[in-house]
Amino acid sequence: MKKKLLLIISGVFVVGVLIWYFFIHTSKNTETSMVVPVKKGDFEIIVTSSGELEAKNSVRIMGPSGLTSVQIWQIKISDLIPEGSVVKKGDYVARLDETEIGNKLKDNQTNLQKAESQFTQTQLDTALTLRAARDEINNLNFAVKEKQIILEQSKYEPPATIRQAEIDTEKSKRSFVQAKENYRIKKSQSIAKMSEVAATLNQAKEKVDQILKVVKQFTINAPEPGMVIYEKDWNGRKKIVGSQLWSGDPSVATLPDMSVMISKTYVNEVDIRKIKKDQIVKIGLDAFPEKKLSGKVIALANVGEQRPNSDAKVFEVKIQVNQSDTILRPSMTTSNNIVAGMVKKVLYIPLECLHNQGDSLTFVYKKAGGGIIKQQVKIGQTNDNESIINEGLVENEEVYLSVPKDADKKEIVLLNPKNSKSTSKKVSTLTK
Repeated sequence: MKKKLLLIISGVFVVGVLIWYFFIHTSKNTETSMVVPVKKGDFEIIVTSSGELEAKNSVRIMGPSGLTSVQIWQIKISDLIPEGSVVKKGDYVARLDETEIGNKLKDNQTNLQKAESQFTQTQLDTALTLRAARDEINNLNFAVKEKQIILEQSKYEPPATIRQAEIDTEKSKRSFVQAKENYRIKKSQSIAKMSEVAATLNQAKEKVDQILKVVKQFTINAPEPGMVIYEKDWNGRKKIVGSQLWSGDPSVATLPDMSVMISKTYVNEVDIRKIKKDQIVKIGLDAFPEKKLSGKVIALANVGEQRPNSDAKVFEVKIQVNQSDTILRPSMTTSNNIVAGMVKKVLYIPLECLHNQGDSLTFVYKKAGGGIIKQQVKIGQTNDNESIINEGLVENEEVYLSVPKDADKKEIVLLNPKNSKSTSKKVSTLTK
């Protein structure tokens, strides 16, 4: 019984020693991992942004070009081949919904039939009217001749009879002349009326022909060989089955030339002033983290814009990728590190080491022998990860990445304005 108790006590003691050793060892390692040295070297001013690959040059696959002419302002995509499909010139790509244009075609074909019917009816009416007018002229011509015969035969009659025959002949001649004039007017009227109905008929035919021409374009084929990449709408979403095409921009997809790729990115209005054309860019691919590419800035937008789901103003920046690689595909996400500047031979530390008190006082927790100094520093330019130190530290000094235990209660050692290396002046700690 005593032996068993002794063994238990011994076991507990060994476990306690091991826990104590592990805790001390871990604490030392943790403390060591929280400290980084002050580095000296060339400091890159980096502007980081994520982008999306697209071909610098591409051929657009377009929908119908005459939608506005047939008074269709938007049309839905009813079928579309999968994105990434490789097509040859003339291959099928997409089909558009024909419901609306089909209804318009039926309406216009009905109008065409009415115009054809009206044209035929007017043509018949004109023929009958002019035929009647010509018959009347012929009849009046015969009447004139009859009256002339009667007049000739009446020369032996009493003067009154002769006078009556002369009057009848004159009236007959006048009716004949009037009929001829009426015929000329009716003919002109008929020509005008026929021209009007013919114009209406031609317009109806042209409208139907125009719609039929547009309908043929509702089946969309590839204008060139290549890989199909879906076009994006105004809101940044890809056009897919069910998406609407607008008459002003009926593009469905693109066929990119993947020999030259660009990364299109957006930089916020604070950092855009740092970006210049031809600046070097270090490019990474989210899909292939081990792949490192390089590029340069080729274009910057002059006007900012507000992206969907964001309140910040951004500027579009295009970066051309220097390398050509078969793994590069449109819409791949890139991480872009734009080298906006370089400062030679300066001291710098991670941003996590910097702390602020008030609006203008910046300090670090510096390791000094076995203790910690709360040291004021003056910083210079920064990038996304690090900051230049102009005063307060020297090369290889060690600073903490986070606030050491109880160190926040220490007084800040201020820089001496007369000698930046002097740290004799102190100030009481204020609330951070």
